[in-house]
Amino acid sequence: MSRSLTILALLAASLVGAWSQDAAETADAEEAAAAADESASRGGIRLGLMGVFVDDQDVARAFYTEKLGFKVKHDIPVGPYKWLTVTAPGGPDGTELLLEPNAHAAAATFQKAIKADGLPGAAFLVDDVEREVKRLREAGVEITTEPTDAGGAIIAVFDDTCGNLIQLMQEK
Repeated sequence: MSRSLTILALLAASLVGAWSQDAAETADAEEAAAAADESASRGGIRLGLMGVFVDDQDVARAFYTEKLGFKVKHDIPVGPYKWLTVTAPGGPDGTELLLEPNAHAAAATFQKAIKADGLPGAAFLVDDVEREVKRLREAGVEITTEPTDAGGAIIAVFDDTCGNLIQLMQEK
């Protein structure tokens, strides 16, 4: 076999091998996703609660309900604090956001550090970032990052007045 035919044969073999590996990885990923869907439908792992640390739960409650339009889901006294959760306006049965006191020194340090570095403490999905930024600005919310094209999404960031930067994200 000539040198060029040998190279072509090796190239073809490696492409077939790479294709087979990609196909196997895709099949594995699809199988894992199907298993996760089946697990969730049987009561397996799913997202129901996420939290942000806040420096004042009463201020947080007012901001998230009055400025963002969230609804209080739970407000249960727990010692000097509360188990305080809210849900997005269009999803009363969706994921709850826990407005968790930053009373622990590590929580307060973490919250202050990520805000100082300009990192959002949470991200909320919206259908139209421009429209949402306009609405929030009219409600007196401080927008810290104007709508920006970030490749696969358009993002903006606001200050929640409770120690956090919150990102809005519109998927493209």
